[in-house]
Amino acid sequence: MHMNTPPRSTIRLTRRGRLVLIATGAVVAGAAVAVPLLSLDSQGEKKPTTLVIPEGWRAGQIYDAVDKALAQPPGTAKKSLAKVRLTLPNEAEGNPEGYLFPATYPLERNGRKATPEALLSFMVDTANRKFKGAPVAAGAQRNAMNVYQAVTIASIIQAEAATKADMGKVARVIFNRLERGMPLQMDSTINYALNRSTLRTTSADLRIDSPYNSYQRMGLPPTPIDNPGEDAMRAAISPPPGDWLYFVTVKPGDTRFTNSFEEHRRNVAEFNKNQQKSAKAG
Repeated sequence: MHMNTPPRSTIRLTRRGRLVLIATGAVVAGAAVAVPLLSLDSQGEKKPTTLVIPEGWRAGQIYDAVDKALAQPPGTAKKSLAKVRLTLPNEAEGNPEGYLFPATYPLERNGRKATPEALLSFMVDTANRKFKGAPVAAGAQRNAMNVYQAVTIASIIQAEAATKADMGKVARVIFNRLERGMPLQMDSTINYALNRSTLRTTSADLRIDSPYNSYQRMGLPPTPIDNPGEDAMRAAISPPPGDWLYFVTVKPGDTRFTNSFEEHRRNVAEFNKNQQKSAKAG
């Protein structure tokens, strides 16, 4: 049965796929922010030898981490973009978001301390090695998109999926909504537009004038919204079959996918009930 998108005043899709009724004003917890990992030298002193970029970090977080790891003034890494020629797709227009691949990077190579330019180039080169291979290119073509679009979808999956196991289904929801001409309605894109990590999204937020507002704009956002890992990328190019249009994490470890708006409303009600219990317990 074909499902039309419910009125925007009725429903919204939050980060990690939680759909809540706006009228309820449900509150979800904020995301934890990771920090670069430090290795210990032989004297036991904390000395950074590697920089760990977690999956799902945004470019801004990565710039800050690079500055901190290299003991550079804040803003140095971002400013270095003007001095380095990164190998990015034409669609990126010089913006490396999505191509700062999450991995562990050495802060010293061949006895020479890394520079912000070298680290950012290393990240982009790593992403290109991962994304330009035959499996990704073929998978993107199979789904009637280019690699940059696949990375953009992977970035949304990375932000929305509560677990690795949910990534494929989240990908299928995205494809199903795009194919039906439905707005994605992802709060993760709203958060990106507002440069924040909180999961609280208001009615006013949904009216912001931004190309990343996936409530008002159809299709994909203009760029990735974070830097996805390999699991999210695999989900983006090989989503499982399914007719899901909605999903909600009712409680940790229990994400429910459905194509029925009425069933989804019941799941949302259960989610909101659990949130109220948690708030009282806290």
